[in-house]
Amino acid sequence: MTVGDTVTIDRAGLDRLVTVLAGHGYRVIGPRVREGAIVLDELESGSQLPAGWGAHTQPGRYRLFRREDEAVFAHSAGPGSWKQFLHPPHRMTARLDADLNHQGVPDVSPPMAFFGVRGCDMAAIAVLARVLGGGAHPDPAFASRHGRLFVVAANCTEPGGVCFCASMGTGPGVSAGFDLALTERVDDRGHRFLVEIGSDAGARIVEDLATESSSAAEISAARAEVAAAAGRMGRSMPDVDVREVVHRSRESSHWEDVANRCLTCGNCTMVCPTCFCTTTEDVSDLTGEHAERWERWASCFEMDFSYLHGGSVRRSTESRYRQWLSHKLDTWYDQFGSSGCTGCGRCIAWCPAGIDLTVEVARFAELLENGDVAGERR
Repeated sequence: MTVGDTVTIDRAGLDRLVTVLAGHGYRVIGPRVREGAIVLDELESGSQLPAGWGAHTQPGRYRLFRREDEAVFAHSAGPGSWKQFLHPPHRMTARLDADLNHQGVPDVSPPMAFFGVRGCDMAAIAVLARVLGGGAHPDPAFASRHGRLFVVAANCTEPGGVCFCASMGTGPGVSAGFDLALTERVDDRGHRFLVEIGSDAGARIVEDLATESSSAAEISAARAEVAAAAGRMGRSMPDVDVREVVHRSRESSHWEDVANRCLTCGNCTMVCPTCFCTTTEDVSDLTGEHAERWERWASCFEMDFSYLHGGSVRRSTESRYRQWLSHKLDTWYDQFGSSGCTGCGRCIAWCPAGIDLTVEVARFAELLENGDVAGERR
Protein backbone atom coordinates (compact mmCIF):
# COMPACT_ATOMS: atom_id res chain seq x y z
CA MET A 1 0.00 0.00 0.00
CA THR A 2 1.17 3.49 -0.81
CA VAL A 3 0.32 7.11 -0.14
CA GLY A 4 -3.12 7.95 -1.57
CA ASP A 5 -4.56 4.43 -1.19
CA THR A 6 -7.76 3.90 0.78
CA VAL A 7 -8.58 0.71 2.67
CA THR A 8 -11.32 -0.34 5.07
CA ILE A 9 -11.08 -1.65 8.63
CA ASP A 10 -13.82 -2.78 11.02
CA ARG A 11 -14.41 -1.68 14.61
CA ALA A 12 -11.92 -4.25 15.92
CA GLY A 13 -9.44 -2.90 13.40
CA LEU A 14 -9.81 0.56 14.92
CA ASP A 15 -8.89 -0.84 18.33
CA ARG A 16 -6.00 -2.66 16.70
CA LEU A 17 -4.80 0.64 15.24
CA VAL A 18 -4.42 2.08 18.75
CA THR A 19 -2.42 -0.99 19.80
CA VAL A 20 -0.19 -0.86 16.72
CA LEU A 21 0.63 2.80 17.24
CA ALA A 22 1.56 2.13 20.86
CA GLY A 23 3.69 -0.79 19.70
CA HIS A 24 5.60 1.55 17.41
CA GLY A 25 6.56 3.66 20.41
CA TYR A 26 3.93 6.38 20.19
CA ARG A 27 2.08 7.85 23.13
CA VAL A 28 -1.45 7.63 21.73
CA ILE A 29 -3.70 10.60 22.54
CA GLY A 30 -7.38 10.55 21.66
CA PRO A 31 -10.93 11.26 22.80
CA ARG A 32 -12.43 9.56 25.82
CA VAL A 33 -15.26 10.25 28.26
CA ARG A 34 -14.39 11.71 31.65
CA GLU A 35 -16.32 13.86 34.12
CA GLY A 36 -19.24 14.52 31.82
CA ALA A 37 -17.24 15.57 28.76
CA ILE A 38 -15.30 14.10 25.88
CA VAL A 39 -11.72 15.01 26.65
CA LEU A 40 -8.38 14.31 25.00
CA ASP A 41 -6.16 12.00 27.00
CA GLU A 42 -3.80 9.07 26.67
CA LEU A 43 -5.37 5.92 25.27
CA GLU A 44 -4.23 2.57 26.57
CA SER A 45 -6.63 0.70 24.27
CA GLY A 46 -9.30 1.37 21.69
CA SER A 47 -11.98 0.34 24.18
CA GLN A 48 -11.52 3.73 25.86
CA LEU A 49 -12.76 5.60 22.78
CA PRO A 50 -16.18 7.31 23.24
CA ALA A 51 -18.27 4.74 21.36
CA GLY A 52 -21.96 5.59 21.41
CA TRP A 53 -21.55 9.11 22.77
CA GLY A 54 -22.63 12.40 21.22
CA ALA A 55 -22.59 15.99 22.45
CA HIS A 56 -25.26 18.69 22.41
CA THR A 57 -23.57 22.09 22.14
CA GLN A 58 -25.06 25.58 22.23
CA PRO A 59 -23.74 28.95 23.43
CA GLY A 60 -22.66 28.40 27.02
CA ARG A 61 -23.83 24.79 27.01
CA TYR A 62 -22.23 21.36 26.53
CA ARG A 63 -23.98 18.07 27.38
CA LEU A 64 -23.20 14.47 26.50
CA PHE A 65 -25.92 12.06 25.42
CA ARG A 66 -26.09 8.40 24.53
CA ARG A 67 -26.53 7.65 20.84
CA GLU A 68 -28.57 4.83 19.39
CA ASP A 69 -25.49 3.48 17.61
CA GLU A 70 -21.88 2.87 18.64
CA ALA A 71 -20.29 5.56 16.48
CA VAL A 72 -16.88 6.63 17.81
CA PHE A 73 -16.37 10.02 16.15
CA ALA A 74 -19.97 11.35 16.06
CA HIS A 75 -19.35 14.06 18.64
CA SER A 76 -18.21 17.66 18.36
CA ALA A 77 -15.21 19.24 20.07
CA GLY A 78 -14.90 19.02 23.84
CA PRO A 79 -13.18 21.53 26.12
CA GLY A 80 -9.65 20.35 25.39
CA SER A 81 -7.66 20.76 22.20
CA TRP A 82 -4.50 19.18 20.85
CA LYS A 83 -2.68 22.39 21.74
CA GLN A 84 -2.29 21.19 25.32
CA PHE A 85 0.08 18.43 24.17
CA LEU A 86 2.11 20.45 21.67
CA HIS A 87 2.17 23.64 23.75
CA PRO A 88 1.60 22.51 27.37
CA PRO A 89 -0.23 24.83 29.78
CA HIS A 90 2.60 24.68 32.35
CA ARG A 91 6.17 23.56 31.77
CA MET A 92 9.64 24.17 33.16
CA THR A 93 11.92 25.83 30.63
CA ALA A 94 15.17 26.33 32.57
CA ARG A 95 17.05 25.77 35.82
CA LEU A 96 19.52 28.10 37.55
CA ASP A 97 22.08 26.77 40.00
CA ALA A 98 23.67 28.65 42.92
CA ASP A 99 26.17 30.32 40.56
CA LEU A 100 23.32 31.45 38.29
CA ASN A 101 24.38 29.11 35.54
CA HIS A 102 21.55 28.60 33.09
CA GLN A 103 20.59 25.01 32.30
CA GLY A 104 18.04 24.31 29.61
CA VAL A 105 15.43 21.58 30.00
CA PRO A 106 15.52 19.22 26.99
CA ASP A 107 12.34 17.66 25.69
CA VAL A 108 12.54 13.95 26.48
CA SER A 109 8.88 13.10 25.91
CA PRO A 110 8.06 10.15 23.62
CA PRO A 111 6.64 10.81 20.14
CA MET A 112 2.87 11.26 20.13
CA ALA A 113 0.12 9.92 17.88
CA PHE A 114 -2.98 12.11 17.78
CA PHE A 115 -6.03 9.92 17.21
CA GLY A 116 -9.18 11.40 15.69
CA VAL A 117 -8.16 14.95 14.73
CA ARG A 118 -10.98 16.87 12.98
CA GLY A 119 -10.51 19.31 10.11
CA CYS A 120 -10.81 22.38 12.33
CA ASP A 121 -8.13 21.02 14.65
CA MET A 122 -5.89 19.97 11.77
CA ALA A 123 -6.01 23.62 10.70
CA ALA A 124 -5.29 24.72 14.28
CA ILE A 125 -2.20 22.51 14.46
CA ALA A 126 -1.01 24.05 11.20
CA VAL A 127 -1.57 27.53 12.66
CA LEU A 128 0.46 26.67 15.76
CA ALA A 129 3.20 25.27 13.54
CA ARG A 130 3.49 28.66 11.84
CA VAL A 131 3.27 30.64 15.08
CA LEU A 132 5.49 28.55 17.36
CA GLY A 133 7.45 26.39 14.94
CA GLY A 134 8.17 28.90 12.19
CA GLY A 135 9.88 32.24 11.87
CA ALA A 136 13.40 33.22 12.82
CA HIS A 137 13.12 31.98 16.42
CA PRO A 138 11.03 28.79 16.65
CA ASP A 139 10.19 27.31 20.02
CA PRO A 140 12.52 24.27 20.19
CA ALA A 141 10.22 22.32 22.53
CA PHE A 142 7.23 22.79 20.22
CA ALA A 143 9.32 21.97 17.16
CA SER A 144 10.51 18.75 18.80
CA ARG A 145 6.99 17.57 19.65
CA HIS A 146 5.49 18.62 16.34
CA GLY A 147 8.33 17.14 14.28
CA ARG A 148 7.78 13.66 15.75
CA LEU A 149 3.98 13.76 15.57
CA PHE A 150 1.85 11.06 13.90
CA VAL A 151 -1.66 12.22 13.00
CA VAL A 152 -4.73 10.04 12.57
CA ALA A 153 -7.34 12.48 11.28
CA ALA A 154 -11.10 11.95 11.32
CA ASN A 155 -13.38 13.35 8.64
CA CYS A 156 -16.48 14.85 10.24
CA THR A 157 -19.93 13.69 9.16
CA GLU A 158 -21.94 15.04 12.12
CA PRO A 159 -21.07 18.66 13.02
CA GLY A 160 -22.24 20.10 16.33
CA GLY A 161 -24.46 22.98 17.31
CA VAL A 162 -21.64 25.54 17.53
CA CYS A 163 -19.44 24.28 14.68
CA PHE A 164 -18.71 26.66 11.80
CA CYS A 165 -15.60 25.19 10.19
CA ALA A 166 -17.21 25.11 6.75
CA SER A 167 -17.48 28.91 6.65
CA MET A 168 -13.83 29.20 7.76
CA GLY A 169 -12.64 26.81 5.04
CA THR A 170 -11.16 24.30 7.49
CA GLY A 171 -13.61 21.39 7.37
CA PRO A 172 -15.56 19.22 7.74
CA GLY A 173 -13.14 17.07 5.77
CA VAL A 174 -9.36 16.89 5.96
CA SER A 175 -7.16 17.17 2.90
CA ALA A 176 -3.54 17.40 4.05
CA GLY A 177 -1.17 17.13 6.98
CA PHE A 178 -2.24 13.67 8.16
CA ASP A 179 -0.58 10.28 8.18
CA LEU A 180 -3.91 8.45 8.15
CA ALA A 181 -7.43 9.84 7.70
CA LEU A 182 -10.52 7.97 8.88
CA THR A 183 -14.09 8.26 7.67
CA GLU A 184 -16.54 6.43 9.93
CA ARG A 185 -19.59 4.73 8.46
CA VAL A 186 -22.39 3.03 10.40
CA ASP A 187 -25.26 1.55 8.39
CA ASP A 188 -26.98 -1.74 7.61
CA ARG A 189 -23.68 -3.04 6.27
CA GLY A 190 -22.09 -2.66 9.69
CA HIS A 191 -19.60 -0.42 11.47
CA ARG A 192 -16.44 0.33 9.51
CA PHE A 193 -13.81 2.97 8.81
CA LEU A 194 -12.30 4.01 5.51
CA VAL A 195 -8.59 4.70 6.00
CA GLU A 196 -6.81 7.02 3.58
CA ILE A 197 -3.01 6.78 3.66
CA GLY A 198 -1.38 10.19 3.75
CA SER A 199 2.30 9.39 4.34
CA ASP A 200 4.91 6.65 4.17
CA ALA A 201 4.76 6.42 7.96
CA GLY A 202 1.01 5.86 7.69
CA ALA A 203 1.52 3.14 5.09
CA ARG A 204 3.88 1.29 7.44
CA ILE A 205 1.29 1.37 10.23
CA VAL A 206 -1.48 0.07 7.95
CA GLU A 207 0.67 -2.93 7.05
CA ASP A 208 0.09 -4.20 10.61
CA LEU A 209 -3.71 -4.05 10.26
CA ALA A 210 -6.23 -6.43 8.77
CA THR A 211 -7.71 -4.42 5.91
CA GLU A 212 -10.06 -4.79 2.96
CA SER A 213 -9.97 -2.93 -0.32
CA SER A 214 -12.33 0.05 -0.44
CA SER A 215 -14.53 0.12 -3.52
CA ALA A 216 -14.90 3.25 -5.60
CA ALA A 217 -18.58 3.36 -4.66
CA GLU A 218 -17.76 3.19 -0.95
CA ILE A 219 -15.17 5.95 -1.22
CA SER A 220 -17.58 8.12 -3.19
CA ALA A 221 -20.37 7.58 -0.66
CA ALA A 222 -18.07 8.44 2.25
CA ARG A 223 -16.94 11.64 0.55
CA ALA A 224 -20.56 12.57 -0.10
CA GLU A 225 -21.37 12.19 3.60
CA VAL A 226 -18.51 14.50 4.55
CA ALA A 227 -19.55 17.05 1.92
CA ALA A 228 -23.15 16.94 3.14
CA ALA A 229 -21.98 17.75 6.67
CA ALA A 230 -20.87 21.18 5.45
CA GLY A 231 -24.54 22.07 5.03
CA ARG A 232 -25.46 21.02 8.56
CA MET A 233 -23.22 23.33 10.56
CA GLY A 234 -24.78 24.74 13.71
CA ARG A 235 -23.23 28.14 13.05
CA SER A 236 -21.63 30.07 10.22
CA MET A 237 -19.46 33.13 10.00
CA PRO A 238 -21.35 35.80 8.00
CA ASP A 239 -20.59 35.89 4.28
CA VAL A 240 -18.59 39.11 4.43
CA ASP A 241 -14.95 40.12 4.46
CA VAL A 242 -14.58 39.35 8.16
CA ARG A 243 -11.16 40.89 8.44
CA GLU A 244 -12.34 44.15 6.88
CA VAL A 245 -15.48 44.26 9.05
CA VAL A 246 -13.53 43.81 12.27
CA HIS A 247 -10.87 46.30 11.18
CA ARG A 248 -13.42 49.00 10.34
CA SER A 249 -15.28 48.38 13.60
CA ARG A 250 -12.40 49.19 15.94
CA GLU A 251 -14.30 52.15 17.43
CA SER A 252 -17.80 50.70 17.17
CA SER A 253 -20.21 51.26 20.05
CA HIS A 254 -21.08 47.56 19.87
CA TRP A 255 -17.94 46.64 21.79
CA GLU A 256 -19.55 48.15 24.88
CA ASP A 257 -22.60 45.92 24.41
CA VAL A 258 -20.40 42.82 24.28
CA ALA A 259 -18.45 44.04 27.34
CA ASN A 260 -21.68 44.27 29.33
CA ARG A 261 -22.05 40.51 28.92
CA CYS A 262 -18.40 39.39 29.02
CA LEU A 263 -17.05 38.16 32.38
CA THR A 264 -13.37 38.41 31.28
CA CYS A 265 -12.93 34.87 32.61
CA GLY A 266 -10.60 33.95 29.74
CA ASN A 267 -12.39 30.66 28.99
CA CYS A 268 -12.41 31.47 25.28
CA THR A 269 -8.62 31.78 25.18
CA MET A 270 -8.03 28.64 27.25
CA VAL A 271 -10.21 26.38 25.06
CA CYS A 272 -9.14 28.01 21.78
CA PRO A 273 -6.91 25.60 19.81
CA THR A 274 -4.74 28.43 18.44
CA CYS A 275 -4.34 30.94 21.31
CA PHE A 276 -0.67 30.69 22.23
CA CYS A 277 0.18 33.49 24.69
CA THR A 278 2.28 32.65 27.74
CA THR A 279 3.90 34.31 30.71
CA THR A 280 7.03 33.34 32.65
CA GLU A 281 7.44 32.67 36.38
CA ASP A 282 10.70 32.25 38.30
CA VAL A 283 10.56 30.22 41.51
CA SER A 284 13.30 29.25 43.97
CA ASP A 285 13.72 26.92 46.92
CA LEU A 286 13.94 28.14 50.52
CA THR A 287 17.75 28.31 50.44
CA GLY A 288 17.80 30.44 47.32
CA GLU A 289 20.46 28.17 45.84
CA HIS A 290 18.27 26.69 43.13
CA ALA A 291 15.73 28.35 40.89
CA GLU A 292 13.45 27.24 38.09
CA ARG A 293 11.84 29.13 35.27
CA TRP A 294 8.33 28.03 34.32
CA GLU A 295 6.18 28.97 31.36
CA ARG A 296 2.39 28.93 31.67
CA TRP A 297 -0.51 29.90 29.45
CA ALA A 298 -1.67 33.49 29.74
CA SER A 299 -4.77 35.26 28.46
CA CYS A 300 -5.30 38.70 26.97
CA PHE A 301 -8.33 38.92 29.28
CA GLU A 302 -6.04 39.07 32.33
CA MET A 303 -5.55 42.57 33.74
CA ASP A 304 -1.78 42.10 33.97
CA PHE A 305 -1.47 40.89 30.36
CA SER A 306 -1.05 44.48 29.10
CA TYR A 307 0.97 45.71 32.08
CA LEU A 308 3.46 48.37 30.93
CA HIS A 309 5.47 50.94 32.94
CA GLY A 310 3.45 50.66 36.12
CA GLY A 311 -0.02 50.06 34.76
CA SER A 312 -2.20 47.97 32.48
CA VAL A 313 -3.00 49.44 29.07
CA ARG A 314 -6.26 47.54 28.63
CA ARG A 315 -8.14 48.04 31.86
CA SER A 316 -11.70 47.79 30.55
CA THR A 317 -13.57 44.64 29.57
CA GLU A 318 -14.38 46.33 26.28
CA SER A 319 -10.74 46.83 25.35
CA ARG A 320 -9.76 43.30 26.31
CA TYR A 321 -12.53 41.60 24.33
CA ARG A 322 -11.76 43.86 21.38
CA GLN A 323 -8.08 42.86 21.56
CA TRP A 324 -8.96 39.16 21.52
CA LEU A 325 -11.46 39.27 18.67
CA SER A 326 -9.49 41.78 16.59
CA HIS A 327 -6.31 39.73 16.87
CA LYS A 328 -8.07 36.45 16.14
CA LEU A 329 -9.91 37.65 13.03
CA ASP A 330 -7.87 40.61 11.74
CA THR A 331 -4.32 41.31 12.86
CA TRP A 332 -3.44 37.59 12.94
CA TYR A 333 -3.24 37.90 9.16
CA ASP A 334 -0.59 40.61 9.50
CA GLN A 335 1.51 38.42 11.79
CA PHE A 336 1.00 34.94 10.41
CA GLY A 337 -0.79 35.16 7.07
CA SER A 338 -4.10 33.55 8.05
CA SER A 339 -7.03 33.86 10.39
CA GLY A 340 -6.47 32.70 13.96
CA CYS A 341 -9.94 31.11 14.04
CA THR A 342 -10.64 27.65 12.61
CA GLY A 343 -14.37 27.43 13.36
CA CYS A 344 -14.27 24.73 16.05
CA GLY A 345 -16.86 26.58 18.18
CA ARG A 346 -15.22 25.85 21.53
CA CYS A 347 -15.20 29.52 22.55
CA ILE A 348 -18.98 29.64 22.03
CA ALA A 349 -19.83 26.46 23.94
CA TRP A 350 -17.52 27.18 26.86
CA CYS A 351 -18.35 30.87 27.33
CA PRO A 352 -20.40 31.03 30.56
CA ALA A 353 -22.17 34.12 29.20
CA GLY A 354 -22.97 32.41 25.88
CA ILE A 355 -21.22 35.04 23.75
CA ASP A 356 -21.11 33.86 20.13
CA LEU A 357 -18.40 35.46 18.00
CA THR A 358 -20.27 34.62 14.77
CA VAL A 359 -23.25 36.63 16.04
CA GLU A 360 -21.03 39.52 17.13
CA VAL A 361 -19.27 39.69 13.75
CA ALA A 362 -22.65 39.63 12.01
CA ARG A 363 -23.76 42.54 14.20
CA PHE A 364 -20.66 44.56 13.33
CA ALA A 365 -21.32 43.89 9.64
CA GLU A 366 -24.94 44.97 10.05
CA LEU A 367 -23.93 48.21 11.73
CA LEU A 368 -21.50 48.99 8.94
CA GLU A 369 -24.07 48.22 6.26
CA ASN A 370 -26.61 50.48 7.98
CA GLY A 371 -24.19 53.39 7.92
CA ASP A 372 -23.42 53.51 11.62
CA VAL A 373 -20.69 56.09 10.90
CA ALA A 374 -18.66 53.27 9.31
CA GLY A 375 -18.98 51.37 12.58
CA GLU A 376 -17.37 54.18 14.52
CA ARG A 377 -18.42 55.90 17.71
CA ARG A 378 -20.32 59.15 17.40
